[in-house]
Amino acid sequence: MTTLAHRHAAPLFAEKPADGFSASTSPATENIDAIDWPHIQACLDAYGYDVVPGLLRPSDCHALAEQYDLDPLYRSRIVMSRHGFGKGEYKYFAYPLPPIIATLRATLYPHLVPIANRWNEMMNIVVRYPKTHAAFIDRCHAAGQLRPTPLILQYEQDDYNCLHQDLYGEHVFPIQVAVLLSQPRRDFTGGEFVLTEQRPRMQSRAEVVQLEQGDAVIFAVSHRPVQGTRGVYRVNMRHGVSRLRSGRRHTVGIIFHDAL
Repeated sequence: MTTLAHRHAAPLFAEKPADGFSASTSPATENIDAIDWPHIQACLDAYGYDVVPGLLRPSDCHALAEQYDLDPLYRSRIVMSRHGFGKGEYKYFAYPLPPIIATLRATLYPHLVPIANRWNEMMNIVVRYPKTHAAFIDRCHAAGQLRPTPLILQYEQDDYNCLHQDLYGEHVFPIQVAVLLSQPRRDFTGGEFVLTEQRPRMQSRAEVVQLEQGDAVIFAVSHRPVQGTRGVYRVNMRHGVSRLRSGRRHTVGIIFHDAL
């Protein structure tokens, strides 16, 4: 990953106003457009993920984390230990989504669509994704996938998230994004983002992704194509979070498909 490491220092949002969020409900999407997307494509093809540093300002990270206890913002709360998912909890945002979350979903999606469609073509999957996120959500809703999937996760000491895939119905967008809202070493220790890759007839390979506050990791939801000596084959991907040693950790997950 070192040779392909991408650094996008420009923050997405302006400084926060008195209400705690960014000065505009329409963030500077030109900053997303300015990201080196060909480089991200190369990293996703090679490793199944890439990191965009500083996608959110610390002020916006803090504002999102501070709203974790505002229950009207969310449609449901999941305690991981009750379901065997790990330890910790997360909440799914309700519609309408907070402006920051809605904008990230809508503005990141068009840059990921060409990658998603190319991956499906390589893997002989007939599904193709529309150019806009609104059109894709219409497809999800027509199939009964009506519930929003963007979420915020909270971990405390000894919490962790088991390796998993975020699949919520027939219609699945194959790439998703997570943004770390807390600052490692100050707010928490441990709690690294972990990806595993299972290639046919091979043992699993793990990647530990180092993130700072506001960094985004873009990664494969469930599988991706890999070019082998005898053609393209599918690699299964899972992600999780290692055990927190101390403190509290918040993350926002941007999933592009809705749930049944």
